[in-house]
Amino acid sequence: MPQTTIDLLNKGTEANGADKFRRGNLINLPADGDLIITGDLHGHRRNFDRAVTFADLAKNPDRHIIFQEIIHGGPEDSHGGCISYKLLFDVIRYKISFPEQVHIIMGNHDTAFINDSEIMKEGKEMNRAMRSALKREYKKAGTDVILAIRQYLFSQPLAVRCENRIWISHSLPADRLVNKFDPKIMDRQLKNDDLVKPGSAYLLTWGRNMSQSLLDKMAEMFDVDIFILGHQPQEKGWSQAGKNLIIIASNHNHGYLLPVDLANSYTIEQIIDALVPMASLP
Repeated sequence: MPQTTIDLLNKGTEANGADKFRRGNLINLPADGDLIITGDLHGHRRNFDRAVTFADLAKNPDRHIIFQEIIHGGPEDSHGGCISYKLLFDVIRYKISFPEQVHIIMGNHDTAFINDSEIMKEGKEMNRAMRSALKREYKKAGTDVILAIRQYLFSQPLAVRCENRIWISHSLPADRLVNKFDPKIMDRQLKNDDLVKPGSAYLLTWGRNMSQSLLDKMAEMFDVDIFILGHQPQEKGWSQAGKNLIIIASNHNHGYLLPVDLANSYTIEQIIDALVPMASLP
């Protein structure tokens, strides 16, 4: 059983690297087909299942779907350990089944797990809670499974850029640290230092409350018009946090997803109109 899990994680790592739409750490989607964007999942299996059913990738070969922030949250084992890794494994299976359609981008909880740094959620240190659950389930092989998870998370791309000028990443650099962000990180091989403050992958996954001037600067930097981000909690499932920024969350019963036509350009008002409450999905 542990080796089966490790093999799955290794296959997921390979699939991330072999994605034909990936260049460096960026997924570049063409101007055809359509895309479904989800926000943070944090172990919410029901919303993952809803997104999979909604996407119906087998019948829609030109459709893509984006996931982020899968770990930390959701069900716990009998000792209070976080078992969101079970959902992560299912998302990886989905990626392996549809390697050119499923894209999983890096979030700040991923960087924290890779670095084994503390990260709190609802009063619990999530890495300790997840590691303890993994070691209970996999016993002596727990350390090897944890290493394979870290290697998988490290293999994830940082962002998705669509030809219709929509950008999807977990977050953006905060105003006070944006001058330390190096956009060349999208083109080069990722390094461990990139995931530690003030590394550029860290900045791209941890920023909050971006000003409009920063959003305008980043839009020019990435040559895009609209940002779709996660990371910042959304009790109502989404918010407009700038004239060109929508934040969505998919980790609770008020979660949303966003379907877009990759052949069409969008205004921010059209993006808002396209948002779908996940509770309305079968």
